[in-house]
Amino acid sequence: MITPELKARFPEVPIREGVLLSDYASFGIGGPAAGFVSVSDISLFARLLPGANALGVPTLIIGGGTNLLVSDAGYDGLVIHIDINDFQVDRELGIAKAGAGVPTALFVDRVIEAGMAGLEFAAGLPGTIGGAIAGNAGCFGHTLSDFLERVAILEPDGTVREVDVDWFDFDYRRSRVLDGEAVIVSATFNLQQGDRIALRAIAQQHLAIRSAKHPPKGAKTAGSYFKNLPPQAPGEPRRAAGALLDQAGVHGLRVGDAAVFERHANIIVNRGRATARDVLSLAAQMANQVRERFGVALEPEVRFIGEHPADIRYLIDTG
Repeated sequence: MITPELKARFPEVPIREGVLLSDYASFGIGGPAAGFVSVSDISLFARLLPGANALGVPTLIIGGGTNLLVSDAGYDGLVIHIDINDFQVDRELGIAKAGAGVPTALFVDRVIEAGMAGLEFAAGLPGTIGGAIAGNAGCFGHTLSDFLERVAILEPDGTVREVDVDWFDFDYRRSRVLDGEAVIVSATFNLQQGDRIALRAIAQQHLAIRSAKHPPKGAKTAGSYFKNLPPQAPGEPRRAAGALLDQAGVHGLRVGDAAVFERHANIIVNRGRATARDVLSLAAQMANQVRERFGVALEPEVRFIGEHPADIRYLIDTG
């Protein structure tokens, strides 16, 4: 739903209609957006978002699209693609700042090249800085939020302000941002000086581990589909959803072109022309096999955008 009033209020904004969201989601899945615009200007973003809200136009904010499954019917609203890509690194002050649209892997690479330590665990992490913080992304025992100092956010009324880490109420793979309370504009990280060669070696080790388990670059996937489960006892690590799925025998499952990745049971890949319906059907089968084997319900980590197909009974209990 893109109203004439929205276009009239923002004549300088090139709002495109019918843009396929499959081109902006790492799954390579998704129907058309009623309206689509990329924004790199913060002042424009600060006017456009509340303007759309005031007119009752639904909005969807996306970055790298790496943790999304978009409906085959698309999105009946305005999709705002964050393209804020400025970043700066100050080794003497131990500060690195990135716009929300900066690819996380690129930012980590630049930080390491500057001889700044802390984020090398995130080498190769997909998506953008904004999305990674919003979903509290992490790996190898760390999250990006462990090193956050402050973040510039855009509130629904168009106010841009800086907040500290406590504002986010970070939890496992979530933050207040996912509840729609604000949008991340940029983030500043507090890092330490380090040896560039040593940091690069650590990053390469992590990349090697990632490449051994994950699909190759360019594969159509959203990464881990389900969240890891809470610890069984205090002090213990979370239970890996991939291990439960593996033991439940999901390898080899396939619906259409949506298939369980052969080297990681918690990853679904689009082998060609998979639809959102295919992925939802496959995910339901996977979750059901874990439920039957272990009596536990898996919760999706991948966010579904749009309306579920009418003929799909979404069998995953998300609590």
